[in-house]
Amino acid sequence: MLWSAALALVAAQAPAAAPPPCSGPEYRQMDFWVGEWNGAFALPGGGEGHATNRITKDEFGSCVIAEHFQTATGPGASFSTWDPYRKQWVQTWVDSSGGYITLAGGPVAGQPYSFELKTLEPRGPKQLRFRMIWEDVKPDSFTWRWQALQPDGSYKDAWAIRYTRARR
Repeated sequence: MLWSAALALVAAQAPAAAPPPCSGPEYRQMDFWVGEWNGAFALPGGGEGHATNRITKDEFGSCVIAEHFQTATGPGASFSTWDPYRKQWVQTWVDSSGGYITLAGGPVAGQPYSFELKTLEPRGPKQLRFRMIWEDVKPDSFTWRWQALQPDGSYKDAWAIRYTRARR
């Protein structure tokens, strides 16, 4: 009897188990993006280009969303995670042309798009600022836009990709 009472007292004083890493609801905000996607986009000289994009969430124990992007001009990859200190999503992009971009942002309310990441610093010879947005997000499709900030404060598409979920 004394033994079971002692065990009960120890159990009551033991700290609660810590929640698994990256288990908060903010880590689920980009889950709409996870999956295998086929993309189509307008080419500058006319015609249509194609891309594939494999978005995973298991390479780093569900803490990081990994993007594996491929077009005819080469591959690119990004890694996105929720930053609890900034209270926003952060992403690092790299590609086969030496491109490197860092972005931050998250869900957007009151706009015609649902998710937005903006560059953290100006890019390119003209020192432009960019953003990417995901709009018209449905279970099997969405539109992704890479947009440049204009002098009047508006954004203009530099590249838009229409994605559909790849069929297995």
